[in-house]
Amino acid sequence: MHLSRRRILLALLLVSVFAFAKSKEFQMPHVYPAKTYPAHDEHPTEKLTVAADPYDTPDKASIFQIKYAAGDYLPVFVVFTNDGDAPVSLESMQVELVTHSRDKIPMATEDDLYRRFSHAKHGGQPSRLPLPIPVPGSEKVGVKKGQRDEINAAMFAAKAVAPHESQAGFVFFDISGISQPLYGAHIYVTGVTNGSGQELMYFDIPMEKYLTYTPPGSDKKP
Repeated sequence: MHLSRRRILLALLLVSVFAFAKSKEFQMPHVYPAKTYPAHDEHPTEKLTVAADPYDTPDKASIFQIKYAAGDYLPVFVVFTNDGDAPVSLESMQVELVTHSRDKIPMATEDDLYRRFSHAKHGGQPSRLPLPIPVPGSEKVGVKKGQRDEINAAMFAAKAVAPHESQAGFVFFDISGISQPLYGAHIYVTGVTNGSGQELMYFDIPMEKYLTYTPPGSDKKP
């Protein structure tokens, strides 16, 4: 009787562990048309809209296992919606955060994130690497497999947007030393080209639209 009870408890414990591990796996947020996000820039002529949705609160950031805020990185969900009849290329797309004080912060690469979070301690703060000059690939080795999988799955990877479809993913900005990175900031998207290879006018997304957005009905008294 005691042996059976122990086996049942062990089985329940294993089920709980696996369920917890699965719940921590990164899941890309549902993608809505770019026009529906508070902060977006629409180009009616090209029929293309780009939106930026920062994941700057603990509630939103809970989808990640990596504590990006603890490592001074800001995740931003970028959405492209193509309402035209021709595909749009994102092969050369670049996203830049320009702060109120005109600091220009390029989107991070995978290697940037690996370097910051390799050998991480205490919620994401990186420890000093043992070598004065890291050998190639050492940052990647220092990041746990689950974290590598999350970075690979989360980062924006689409190379094109098909007609009447949307593409989305996360870009990350190093906001070290910036206390209010979104206040008065803009996100600029460049390098988007049409089917003829012509670069489109840059997209300018004011972050004030995100900061000042009030959901419909939220200002009404119960």
